[in-house]
Amino acid sequence: MKSWSRLNRQIVQCQKCPRLIKHCQRIAREKRRAYRECEYWGRPVPNFGSPPARVLIVGLAPAAHGANRTGRMFTGDRSGDWLYRALYKTGFASQCESTDSDDGMRLIDCVITAICHCAPPANKPAVAEISSCRSWLDETIDQVKPQVILALGQLAWKSTVDVAIEREWWAARRPKFGHAVEVQLDNQTLLVGSYHPSQQNTFTGRLTEEMFDRVFRAIRTCLDADVTA
Repeated sequence: MKSWSRLNRQIVQCQKCPRLIKHCQRIAREKRRAYRECEYWGRPVPNFGSPPARVLIVGLAPAAHGANRTGRMFTGDRSGDWLYRALYKTGFASQCESTDSDDGMRLIDCVITAICHCAPPANKPAVAEISSCRSWLDETIDQVKPQVILALGQLAWKSTVDVAIEREWWAARRPKFGHAVEVQLDNQTLLVGSYHPSQQNTFTGRLTEEMFDRVFRAIRTCLDADVTA
């Protein structure tokens, strides 16, 4: 746990991407009208959860007025509403709503991280910024030692596949991203893809609650089968 706490402190203190640091700080100063009385986090957001855990969820980046405000992954925005509701239904979270960092939420056998730990302008980190965050993803995987990695969105999928290829966990043709796609990596880790629960996907119906829940039920079934095998 000391090494995990150290990793999270290093993430929070990271200054590798000046553009992102300035953006997070600016958003924290200006605030959204609905959160004018809130004190924003305004820094890189650490991992949420504790290792070891059988499930690692990899997102894209903190939302400007979500995790960048609350200081906790997927907390305080509508994407988080979808994620924690699905986690709660399948026994990976202690409650179905995640509103702020003091709401009592606990993850169960699960850790949430992102390929970029700072909120980016227009929710689009640059390739170099994702690359700068790569060491945090590598160390997170090393410490969590997941049996299942769930990549939320195509960019999270790409970064996770990059890790797998570099570690020689995958030597075949690069697997294509898709919703509910499952790939058994050579190190026996199961890689699962899902559309990101962004408003762009959920408002348009590209991702429905049933589609999202089905992914988490499949993960739970996989883990339960492994225990009883």
